[in-house]
Amino acid sequence: MSTLTGTAGSSDLNKSDFKPALWTSGDWNAFFGFGTNILVNMLVLTGLLRFVLKMPDSLVFGRILPALGLMMCLSTFYYAYLAYRLAQKTGRNDVCALPSGVSVPHMFIVTFVIMLPITLKTGDPLKGWSAGLVWVFFQSFILMIGGFIAPFIRKITPRAALLGTLAGVSVTFISMRPALEMYMTPQIGLVCFAIILVSWFGGVKYWRGIPAGLVAIAAGMIIAWGSNLFGLGLGGLSIAGVGAAFANFGFSVPLPAVGYVFSGFEFLGIILVTAVPFGIYDLVEAMDNVESAEAAGDEYPTTRVLTADGVVSLIGCLMGNPFINAVYIGHPGWKAMGGRIGYSAATGIMVVVLAWFGIISVLLALVPVVAISPILLYIGMLIGAQAFQTTPVKHAPAIVLALTPHLAAWAKLQIDTMLASTMTAAATVGGMAADKADAVKTAAVAALPQQGVFYHGLEVMGGGSILGGLILGAIGVFIIERDFEKASAFALVGAVLTYFGFMHGEAVGIGGGFGVTPAVALAYAVMAAGLFVASKLGTTEHYAAHPEMHAAPAE
Repeated sequence: MSTLTGTAGSSDLNKSDFKPALWTSGDWNAFFGFGTNILVNMLVLTGLLRFVLKMPDSLVFGRILPALGLMMCLSTFYYAYLAYRLAQKTGRNDVCALPSGVSVPHMFIVTFVIMLPITLKTGDPLKGWSAGLVWVFFQSFILMIGGFIAPFIRKITPRAALLGTLAGVSVTFISMRPALEMYMTPQIGLVCFAIILVSWFGGVKYWRGIPAGLVAIAAGMIIAWGSNLFGLGLGGLSIAGVGAAFANFGFSVPLPAVGYVFSGFEFLGIILVTAVPFGIYDLVEAMDNVESAEAAGDEYPTTRVLTADGVVSLIGCLMGNPFINAVYIGHPGWKAMGGRIGYSAATGIMVVVLAWFGIISVLLALVPVVAISPILLYIGMLIGAQAFQTTPVKHAPAIVLALTPHLAAWAKLQIDTMLASTMTAAATVGGMAADKADAVKTAAVAALPQQGVFYHGLEVMGGGSILGGLILGAIGVFIIERDFEKASAFALVGAVLTYFGFMHGEAVGIGGGFGVTPAVALAYAVMAAGLFVASKLGTTEHYAAHPEMHAAPAE
């Protein structure tokens, strides 16, 4: 007994003395991959602020981006620290830090649902900015509070449901846009994609171990700038664009924006409608990503992760950043390409340099975005595959079921965007009066079923897709396992969430007392009752115990 105790104590001592490597050769691959992912998101975000919200450059480069850089630096450094502690605790050198950054879905939601309508209504971009700050303010507290209930939710929810709904986000909102961009400029996109695939999937090493992500970006730049010599203009880069980008060069540090946060409370009614459901979305997405990391071998504390997201988002908000922080999809991908601890901290340093010195616009003018798109598609492929690879084979149908709400949400977004663009174009060319736009859009949507496009079905099924996918996936898993009582419980939760509009609805409320989507809520409730009855009857055992009751009648 004493020998065993001594051995355990020696092992614990060795682990406590273990010094994990802060940087490995694989961190270069992950840094260029993840760093370019973050860069793309920052470029898109900057474009939304400047060209959609029409915010002045002094606000974008002088206030928002510096605060964003601070938030993301704190986040990446903290997750590098968590990875170091996990590596030290387990005595492993293969621990990969959780990737984090600006939540991409929320980037578009806060822009188009909160800041843009208020900016248009008031004619003041500062009002829109203040409203965005309040939105993040509430989301931050939802994350911090939710961090304490998230471990319980993870414990009772099947892995196939958590990873299945994550795969749905990955296949649709992460993978499809870069894939389409690649095929719009295949001369760059497909070439860069091939460079990445043969290295990250095929195991090919490039000259002197140069990271595949860097090779792909360099190749994309050579093709894009070289095409200008022949007048092709692939990638849309130009010398004039580079020169103009240097106008935003400078140095800005984040400054407190507490006054702007509280001035935005005048729009509280509009903000809470989306802040609450999307705060829950953040909660579930973060749980999914922690589950994904655990499936890849790195077990992080859910409460600390969610609380950290809330705290750094709150700090960013109070300094002027209207975008929330989130743990990203993709931990298994960065780990597979060699990422460990250093890539996360290095990305944080990179973000501060880019944001505080106004370098973003210069990079946007130098690197074709389509050269970076294949990296995002690769991550989407890996996350989609993980859902099937790390769960029992018999749960595959439940994973596919969890994907479907995301497919509906993505399809609806494409239709909505097309209709909005059509209405704008019609008004611009003078073919339609402004007061007729809503009527024309309503008529167009009403005519879609005649063409085989069930818009209302996409709208209902895709509402609150991440929660919808999780609930459907869990019901599917428990039915496959013939655990009808747990399937009934998740169906009942689905009924409640649908009643209040968190699932299968575009707004939170009670819909006049009968629920936001009463028919769907009722259907879930009926499903729950039926499954509960099945669990009490014990269908399988009942048949086995009473074969005479189910025998064919005698002739």
